[in-house]
Formats: sequence, C-alpha cells, structure tokens
Amino acid sequence: QVILVESGGGLVQAGDSLRLSCAASGRTFSSYVMGWFRQAPGKEREFVSTIHWSASTRYTDAVKGRFTISRNNAKNTVYLQMNSLKPEDTAVYYCAATHKAYGNHAAPDYYDYWGQGTQVTVSS
Repeated sequence: QVILVESGGGLVQAGDSLRLSCAASGRTFSSYVMGWFRQAPGKEREFVSTIHWSASTRYTDAVKGRFTISRNNAKNTVYLQMNSLKPEDTAVYYCAATHKAYGNHAAPDYYDYWGQGTQVTVSS
C-alpha cells in the first residue's frame, strides 16, 4: 500500500506560480512512476505530467514550457512547479503512482495509487 499526500495548492492570479508537492509512503519510492493529473468541474480527469524512475518526463501539450515535474527520492517526494498559470489551469490536482514498468502513462488506470487532491484556482 502506498499513501500519497499532496500539498501546495491555493488561489493565485494569472501569471503567478505555485509548486505542488506529493509525499509518498513506502521504501521503494525510487522505483515508482509518478504522475500528476487534474480535474476541473464537470470535466474528466486529465493527464498533466509524469516522471519515470529514470527521471525521464512527459507533459501534456497544454502545460509544456510552463510546468516542470521533478522528484527527490531521498525525500520520497515528487513536485510540480507551475509557472505562468492561466485560469484554465484551475482544477483539483492529483498525484498518482505505479510500480508498473510499461503502460500508457497518460491513462488514469495505469496508476495504482492516488492522493486526495489539492485545489488550484487561478483568477483572471
């Protein structure tokens, strides 16, 4: 069982920055593939970014160049640095983890564990 706890959400203005954190339990964090998803009201949960245990990263097109995912294995934590925030980034942001080596990193069902989510609201 892996427990994920997100933090760092809040209310900001367009153009501001936020850094989300996701702390994970477990002794094998370095072997997890970690992901960030978001869900806006009335919309499906969508992929934002993922980081492999090799530190390779992927992003959805909407956040490329603005968001950066990173991990600190010594702290069992994954981060999402969000810059130049836009109102359309408003959503609940979820952290996710899996031990699976292969799969569709952008699909929610690829991941086995989820956090409770943290709200990000960007005002115009």
